[in-house]
Amino acid sequence: MFEQILDFASATCMLFAALLSVAAGIGLLRFPDALSRLHAATKPQIFGLLLMIAAIALEQRSFATLLGLIPVFVFQSLTAPIAAHMVGRAAYRTGQLDSESLILDELGPAVERASSDPNSDLRQ
Repeated sequence: MFEQILDFASATCMLFAALLSVAAGIGLLRFPDALSRLHAATKPQIFGLLLMIAAIALEQRSFATLLGLIPVFVFQSLTAPIAAHMVGRAAYRTGQLDSESLILDELGPAVERASSDPNSDLRQ
């Protein structure tokens, strides 16, 4: 009985991870600019990966498998937001975004200061 519950939980985690992957793919196709697409790509990716790791751990029922999956989640959680941040900054600086959809532009003043200062390391 307990094994059937774990199997059901594993299948449920895999189903939700697949739904998040589909939602991310649809977001990548439908959203208009780079910043929106980055949001669609990174948010479901991390949570979908967590659900997939949980599904694998529940299915395998092995502590060794869980120990092997934890570094995958940690490294993905550390690198995906950083990569998205750098791509977002590049998209902002090259104008590949819909500026009307920005609610608050926190990067604009910093870019203006950097472009006016010839000794700044933040220039393009």
